Amino acid sequence: MPLLAAIAARTKRIELGTGVIDMRYENPLSLAEQAAATDLISSGRLQLGISRGSQETAERGYETFGFIPEEGSSDVEMAQAHTMRFRTAIDGQRVARSEYLAEGAAPDLRIEPQSMGLSDRIWWGSATRASAVWTAQQGMNLMSSTLLSENTGIPFHELQTEQIEIFRNTWKGAGHSRTPRVAVARSILPITTDTDRRYFDRARGSQDEIGVLNGSLSRFGKVYAGEPDRLIDDLKSDTAVGAADTLIVTIPNQLGVDHNIHLLETILSHVAPALGWRNNSASSMKL
Repeated sequence: MPLLAAIAARTKRIELGTGVIDMRYENPLSLAEQAAATDLISSGRLQLGISRGSQETAERGYETFGFIPEEGSSDVEMAQAHTMRFRTAIDGQRVARSEYLAEGAAPDLRIEPQSMGLSDRIWWGSATRASAVWTAQQGMNLMSSTLLSENTGIPFHELQTEQIEIFRNTWKGAGHSRTPRVAVARSILPITTDTDRRYFDRARGSQDEIGVLNGSLSRFGKVYAGEPDRLIDDLKSDTAVGAADTLIVTIPNQLGVDHNIHLLETILSHVAPALGWRNNSASSMKL
């Protein structure tokens, strides 16, 4: 969060956000204070992604940080409980009781600072259709990555499209007043130079992969690698990209700033216009 606050102080237009923050490891009230402060610095540009968290090398690592699920509960339920506490705090509800109140009185203190509208810009990283239902019921935006922790035998993008449809139908049934946002992530690697070919040629023709992750049969989305015209055709046939309103582009950060800028500029100048993505400038493009 401090890095996002620093970026917020030096920028004016770009949205600022995270992939997902693992809520199993977070003190929800501390995170609420940090998020509100960052949102105020950015004048309401924070798009905060949170979730139960991805698989990790540490066994029950969250317990090392002092967060232990209640007896009979799971780490997923603990992450959801932390999330509800966090959202209560950013909504401005009272979360603590002043010592000057009579014993048993209702809480009268809320976290500070408060940033109006932040609650509408919280995203839940969902990896299943079932979690998409919970996300919609809770009134959070949907963020779906390149991994789904289930497999029905159909292509990744079609399964993700089902997830999005379930989310939107559940949202409508829940009676929320605003229109939610839906983001999907894609690994997009345009090849236009010899350096690009050296790095990414092996990723051409990538296909979905299926594997067991944390005991669940999971489906991983393919990498989009190739010349811009080929990327345009491939992305046009991706039904989940078409169903979402926001695309998160992932690129290898190990290649350095200059090469990353080159990749993003290629996507913005060649791929984005052909797909009808908003592209007024590199700084306003939502990636």
